[in-house]
Amino acid sequence: MVTCKLKCVSKLEIPEGFKINWEPVTCGSEENKKFFKYTPYGKFELGTINVDAADQIKVGEEYYVDIHQ
Repeated sequence: MVTCKLKCVSKLEIPEGFKINWEPVTCGSEENKKFFKYTPYGKFELGTINVDAADQIKVGEEYYVDIHQ
């Protein structure tokens, strides 16, 4: 399993639901510097039609994402 720490950089309501864009944390705390050093970099886009789920995600906030099989 890989755990990433991502920051929500935008959330856009579209006809199909919501498009949410994330980027890995790079600074702001010692923990963020460690995540940036040891986890993947890039961008992540998530789409959802679930309004309740989208409401829980706030632009500018940081979240942990686990990637596992």
